[in-house]
Amino acid sequence: MSNKRRGKIAAVLAVCLPVLVAGMAVPSTADSGRYLLEVEANTSAERTQVAQIGVDVLGATKLTTVQVVADKAQYRALQATGLPLKYVGDFEQELKKLGKVDFTDPVPGQVGAQDFPSGYAGYHNYAEMTAELQQTVRDHPTLASLRSIGKSYQNRDIYALKVSDNVATDENEPEVLFVCGQHAREHLTVEQCLQIIKRFTDNYATPAVKDLVDNREVWLVPMMNPDGAEYDIETGSFRGWRKNRQGNGTDLNRNWGYKWGCCGGSSGSSTSDTYRGTAAFSAPETSVIRNFVNSRVVGGAQQIKTFIDFHSYSELVLWPYGYTRSDTDTGLNADEARAFQTLGRQMAATNGYTPEQASDLYITDGSSDDWMWGQHKIWAYTFEMYPASGSGLNGFYPRDTAIATQTARNDRAVDLLLSYSDCVKRVIGQTC
Repeated sequence: MSNKRRGKIAAVLAVCLPVLVAGMAVPSTADSGRYLLEVEANTSAERTQVAQIGVDVLGATKLTTVQVVADKAQYRALQATGLPLKYVGDFEQELKKLGKVDFTDPVPGQVGAQDFPSGYAGYHNYAEMTAELQQTVRDHPTLASLRSIGKSYQNRDIYALKVSDNVATDENEPEVLFVCGQHAREHLTVEQCLQIIKRFTDNYATPAVKDLVDNREVWLVPMMNPDGAEYDIETGSFRGWRKNRQGNGTDLNRNWGYKWGCCGGSSGSSTSDTYRGTAAFSAPETSVIRNFVNSRVVGGAQQIKTFIDFHSYSELVLWPYGYTRSDTDTGLNADEARAFQTLGRQMAATNGYTPEQASDLYITDGSSDDWMWGQHKIWAYTFEMYPASGSGLNGFYPRDTAIATQTARNDRAVDLLLSYSDCVKRVIGQTC
């Protein structure tokens, strides 16, 4: 056989036969067309290259392996990067493995759709979360107050609960904001906010908790993206949904106004899981949080001093900026960067997470952290929660037996943030 003919046969086989990736065949025509993959990417530049393809980045393992969901075109683009790939499974089939609601054995308080699959009943859907917030206020009327701060795209209330020793009074105390559930499938983060609420109210008599609550005003938004969270569990099985429910969905954590769409850290395609929206704050949910934060400017001074945006997964403590790899940039000087790093590392030392600047993971633009700091000088962090790694989508869906341990794991970090909320620069020996 001639070399020319051998070349033609090889070309045909390359098209028609499954490609072997790390010893595993990539999907056949029987697959759904969305693939779970692991990509070896050892640097921020390589991880950014992966993210810029528009894949859904699920998480990172020890900052060497990135788990992604890719469609066929994105898969080909990943192949073109030359980065080592491993096929994990078909997106839809992997979701099915996580289970489905057993309606023959209903869980008290859960009715109809928007229920979690068996093994996940300890998680709160929107109705259950709302009921728990309302019960907290009834149980602790002098410590907790609840308000709707706006509506989601599908007209659900977005709730903020305040915890303070004089909750009806706007005291001259540093305010702290925690936001959970910005990404729909990250249900463990909702439990984190609920756990903080429970600890600061039920355990108020504990001296350490009492001291913090008496000297701070704590705001919590347990479910920023209620439409997406409900959609993710609507059928009784998980959908792996990330965005809100506006059109094809907007990635809320690419829709914030500071450096929106600036730097290749989001997608302009509405079908992408990192779609940044038509404009900064085009998503109602980000506008709601923006308006609330803006409303906390009193007498020309921002009352919210510190902020954590809880996400999952990868077990990371991240700080600004995400849009640049530079430690300093406009509005972030060397002392401020050092304070961010020092407090971030101290918090990570309490929960065992990995501390790093957000862009060390990969470049993002239009994120909540960058806006909180860039617009308001709020000391803003993102916590990527448990687990440290996942095989495909299961990283987003730890069983409910993990809730108590993994939310309590952040107690000391939360308390540390509150303790420095009067002056974060104290962490590096400076005064405010």
